[in-house]
Amino acid sequence: MNSIKDNQEYIETEVKFLITEASSLREKIISIGAVSVGNFFETNIRYDDKNKSLFKNKSLLRLRKDVKTTLTFKSRPPVIDNRFKIMRELEVEVSDFSVANQILESLGFMKIQIYEKWRETLVTGNTNFCIDKMPYGDFLEIEGQKEEIIKYSSLLGLDWERRITINYIELFNILKKTFSLPFLDVTFDNFKNIRTDFSGYLDKVKA
Repeated sequence: MNSIKDNQEYIETEVKFLITEASSLREKIISIGAVSVGNFFETNIRYDDKNKSLFKNKSLLRLRKDVKTTLTFKSRPPVIDNRFKIMRELEVEVSDFSVANQILESLGFMKIQIYEKWRETLVTGNTNFCIDKMPYGDFLEIEGQKEEIIKYSSLLGLDWERRITINYIELFNILKKTFSLPFLDVTFDNFKNIRTDFSGYLDKVKA
């Protein structure tokens, strides 16, 4: 009988940086040996139960649609390192977005929030560089081993003290509260008529 490892941990370690010159930073990333694996538009749906148990436990249940459909569950890891954003991550590709949504709703989960972004992923070794265009700003996300994240941040000329260790939903929640934004979904359509430049404020949100 084949044994099944049901206690295997998948730990995601990353940091973000607010960026203003995405194209020049992209060239720097390529110059250190990273290769682009594509630039895709993402639609993400966040789910929770009626008691918002996942949110209260700092967990995330997400269905993502880009060129494929991915179901992801993130939860707090057993060990915390405040220098980074670290989450236990379980992820699986599913064949049908609509059916996956129906399964989640049948299990008692509700759609809580939609958020969109454009993401280009560049890869070198075991390190991923994600250039993310959010409706409220542009960011670079570096995911990999801790030492590699620190090394590449330095090579790219990024100020480590300005790194961000919260997720895009938490960033939006700060903006929503600060600027009294009247919507919950983080979509380009919702932001299209907002003329506020959030970059000055987001630059203050750091680890």
